[in-house]
Amino acid sequence: MLIFGENTNPLARYTMIAQGEQVHISSYPPVWPTHDPKDSRNYDLAAAIRLRAGAHSFEAKAFNIVASGFMDQAMFQFLSDLHPDAARILEISPRSVSLVTNPSGGTLSGVLSDEEGMLYADIDIAACVEPKQIHDISGGYNRFDIFQLTVDRSANRPVTFVSEPGAPPTVDNGQSEVTEKTEHDKE
Repeated sequence: MLIFGENTNPLARYTMIAQGEQVHISSYPPVWPTHDPKDSRNYDLAAAIRLRAGAHSFEAKAFNIVASGFMDQAMFQFLSDLHPDAARILEISPRSVSLVTNPSGGTLSGVLSDEEGMLYADIDIAACVEPKQIHDISGGYNRFDIFQLTVDRSANRPVTFVSEPGAPPTVDNGQSEVTEKTEHDKE
């Protein structure tokens, strides 16, 4: 599963593909007004979702279940109270969509947009096999002799300290240790 903008990250998406995913899940917010829509520079969230979902399904040869949020009246009111133009901007901004795409990138289900509800689609993961045999970008259609992606799953610490050039870094785990330096260490 990837959340919102992560679905546009080629390395994150490729990592999912390389693990052999057959069903991908994408989640999105109900609306994303990047600009005032009257300026006609606003991000068309629905179009972007359709494009990304279909592209990922086609590249991964997988199903993509897109689950987008719904902005109910309570949320709309809360956001509208934050700024004088918020209600107008929210009302005319493109809404998110929920849908399911198939391994060829086509839409398999109906599309939910700007309404709360459940979306149903029958999927058969066996439908992922033949397309991967023909065009598998994490297999035969890749150049492992040239390209490779390394995914670091180790814990990432917020701070590391290097005391001397060439010395291994130490990790600050939130506990201070005081050590006395010997005469040898001071040289």
